[in-house]
Amino acid sequence: MQLLEPQSAAGWDEGVLLPKLPKYKQTRLWVWGRHTWLGDLSRTSRKFSHEMWSWLTYEKVNLPTVAKLIESIALLQARGFDTSPLETDQEAPIFLLSTGGRAGSTLLQRILITDPRLLLWGEPLGEMALAARIAEMVSNLEQPLKWFTWQNQPDASSPALAMSWIANLYPSITYFRAALRSLFDVWLAKPARDRGFARWGFKEVRLGATEASLLHWLYPNAKFVVSCRHPYDCYRSLADAHWVPYYRYPDMRVDSAADFAHHWNRQARSWSELPAGFPCFHIKYEDLTRGKVDFRQLESWLGIEIKENVALSAPVGGTRKRERLTWYERLIIAREAAAGMRALGYSK
Repeated sequence: MQLLEPQSAAGWDEGVLLPKLPKYKQTRLWVWGRHTWLGDLSRTSRKFSHEMWSWLTYEKVNLPTVAKLIESIALLQARGFDTSPLETDQEAPIFLLSTGGRAGSTLLQRILITDPRLLLWGEPLGEMALAARIAEMVSNLEQPLKWFTWQNQPDASSPALAMSWIANLYPSITYFRAALRSLFDVWLAKPARDRGFARWGFKEVRLGATEASLLHWLYPNAKFVVSCRHPYDCYRSLADAHWVPYYRYPDMRVDSAADFAHHWNRQARSWSELPAGFPCFHIKYEDLTRGKVDFRQLESWLGIEIKENVALSAPVGGTRKRERLTWYERLIIAREAAAGMRALGYSK
């Protein structure tokens, strides 16, 4: 097998593989070999080894759950912080989320923005996972607030401030929440309004229900559209695109079936953890491609006007893909994403 594959981008490993052949003949032999059954066998062997090794050595990352985030927010309320939304708040962004990549979220994004009043940004700085990192931070507020009890603070005219215990002096959580929200207001909402759009939001494939709960805390009038697709088809499309994304850069790379299945499963399961009445609209990719989505119901719920035929009339993108996954890819995904598949009604 090694005679058919160069050891580096620079060429063959001299002194090990055909050291007496001129480099141009080595390159020609490699090009010929990669298109034979020996080349196919070599690639299959390497891929099998990579997938199985990644599965066996994979270290699962424990990210915050919906319950943990809700518990943390409840702790803030129990400590006497004011977390009630402003009565004048009319901001109603639309967040289009997905159980991983290749689940039809971009097509849905194009369909929703056929309403000229709406702008949905596409995965803004997605690999930075800003919303996920903020959700993780808020979910871990229990320890920072463990020994802190809110008390009325003296104002500037009172001399008592200099004689008080101020080692731990916090402003109301209302300001903390407003500060988190202002990140999205200034970064995404204002540029949309500056361009003449009345509504805004974003599409993202790395966020689940935990991050949606955070965004709903910041924007009580927000609405969520969630797309999903069978994990076999998602991974096949992703892998055949030869694109190695990050769930979160640089520590959460998705370059194997095990990586993909773990994050897909976490996101898929998370939506069943939300409290009743959470404002989300679920769409399966399979229903979208078969014309089974009720866009009239969706546009009425979102308060926009959708012209789905406009977006569907222009094919954009696409990936050449295999007819089916290998047996070991199916095995890995079936094992690691079993709970998420059951939650969304997908079979193995």
